[in-house]
Order: sequence, then structure tokens, then C-alpha cells
Amino acid sequence: MAGFVAVHTGAGNFIDETLYQNVCKEACAQSVSVLSAGGSALDACERAIVVLENSTATNAGIGSNLNWNRKVECDACIMDGASLQFGACSGVIDVKNPISLARHLCERQSKLLSFGRIPPMVLAGPGASAYAREIGLPMVPPEHMISVTAAKKYDYYRAQIDQYEERSREKMSPLDTVGAVCVDAEGSIVAGCSSGGLMLKLSGRVGQAATYGAGVWAMMNETTSMSAASCTTGNGEYLMKTLFAKELVDDLISCNCPITSQHLTYKQKLLESPFLSKIDTVLAGSLSVIYNTASGDGDLLWAHTTNSMCIGYMSTRQKKPKFVISKLPQNVTFGTKPVINGHHFKLM
Repeated sequence: MAGFVAVHTGAGNFIDETLYQNVCKEACAQSVSVLSAGGSALDACERAIVVLENSTATNAGIGSNLNWNRKVECDACIMDGASLQFGACSGVIDVKNPISLARHLCERQSKLLSFGRIPPMVLAGPGASAYAREIGLPMVPPEHMISVTAAKKYDYYRAQIDQYEERSREKMSPLDTVGAVCVDAEGSIVAGCSSGGLMLKLSGRVGQAATYGAGVWAMMNETTSMSAASCTTGNGEYLMKTLFAKELVDDLISCNCPITSQHLTYKQKLLESPFLSKIDTVLAGSLSVIYNTASGDGDLLWAHTTNSMCIGYMSTRQKKPKFVISKLPQNVTFGTKPVINGHHFKLM
């Protein structure tokens, strides 16, 4: 089956962007292999994020940032644009791949539980872990989720917490949510994301990676033959207050120019949002795709207000993945204006 996938490793201030090149390419290659073998966009999106979660270089799954209590608490979500179903998990400490739990909850939405009970859309904490164990997902001891790098970062910043307020927030948490968007030639479209959250977050904190409308959004419009999806990264509280993923897709799916649409959404729905009127620096990023099933044309768009963002993408027509390091211009102060770029692709 023809299709296209794109991934990102978070918006932030990367010291060594090339560190994420291999994992981005591997995520794209495995996802495209799923599509080429006849798998669905949901299968392919999940597979891409599993690869990202399994890399200790990313802030998702194993290697996630540690919370205030020196523990990993993961969030993840996924949305199927064809069914408009959504699934998420939050605060999981021992599920190896939180995105797989989110995917199961997403699919489970279409079937009632025993006695006509409504299936959960979001599960958190011990209940999420118990459910993951019940359905046979790979589980690991909580300490297995802590990488050497994450532990060292925690120890360093916790020791210097008194100086934190004077530090750049980007230096404190250079990586945030990882994500993926995937579309097949028929327009079935999916967006997913996974995150360990902000470093030194309070235990129990829920980020945008488990919040409806903030972490991901995906939808198909059969009337106009357009499909669109987006996954976000950055300061989760700001993305949740503005339902930013949904705003990106709502504006994108009805636009005339995708680049212009993204710019206006960032300006009007995020940077100038009344919900963030007292915030001077808004750290955010997004990965979006829009696809026309009638013509087979699609556009990938990435945007961020942070200093940099790493992206990988690939279609079933490409021989190898493409990796991009997106940078904020030197004359732009991070958190005040987005840099927006794109890539056109064709599936038919």
C-alpha cells in the first residue's frame, strides 16, 4: 500500500542534532515497511513511534526525563482520522511502549465492554499498567525505563535547582514529545505522540501527549477529499490551553495555502492566544501533513518556535528516508516567532 510517514524527536535546543539522525531514519524505514506490506496507517504510525520510544536518545519510553521523584512517568496518545477515535495513557511507569497502549485504547473505542459499558479513551497510572499487562503488552521493571543519560541529567539539574529560574528553559529540557504522522494513498490518516514530559515535573503531571486535542489531531473530509493530521511538541501546558493540535488541523484542512495556514495558526491561536496573554516565551513545535485523495498530492509541514527541531520523512516511493535539521534564524528570539518549512509529496 502506498503511503507517507514523518517523525520528529521534539522541539528544543539541540547540542548535537546528528544524534537523532539514525533513529529518525530507522523509524521512517520501519514505518514504510509496514505500509508496503499492506499495513494500515495506524499500524505504521504506531511502529514509527515504537522505534522512537526504544531509543534512549529521545524523551519517550526508555530514556524519558525523570520527574521530581527521580522516576519515569510516560504519556502517549494516537488518533485515527478515519474513525475519529482517540486513545491515550498517562503516568505509566512500566509499559515498555506507551504508544502501543494508546493505540489499543484507540481501537477499542468502537466496541462496548461487557454489560454495555463504554470503553475508556484514556487510562492513567496503575490502572493503565494493569490494563496493559492484561492485554499482553511488553512490561518492564520501572527502573529499566531510566537511562544512564536521563539519570545524569536529573542529578545535575536537581543539584542546581536553586539556579534554575535564571536558566533557559530550553537548556533544562532540550527534548520534549516525539511524534509521527502517517497517511496512505486512500487518505486514511493518523497522528501519534509519546513523551516522558518535562524534566523534574511533579509526579502525576499530565502533558499534552495524553490530552485530547492538544497532543494530536487527525481527520478526513470525504466531501473535499482532504485529510489532515498534526502532532505537537513543546510546553505541554501551553499546548493544552490552546488545544493546539486540533487548531492546526482545523485550519489546515480548509486552507488554500498550507504554509500560510500554519503561520496564521501559530500567530493567532498560540502566540497571540488570550489563554497565553501573560506568557512572553512560548516554546512549541508541530509536525503536520495534509493530503488530497483525489489528486494524490500531499504536503508535510514542520514548525517550531524553539531553536531547532529534527525531522525525518519517507514515502513508499522513496528508496531511503530524508532527515532534516530545522533551525530558527539567528535574528529571531526563540519562543516569539515560528519557523515554518514544508515538503511536497505525491502518492499516486
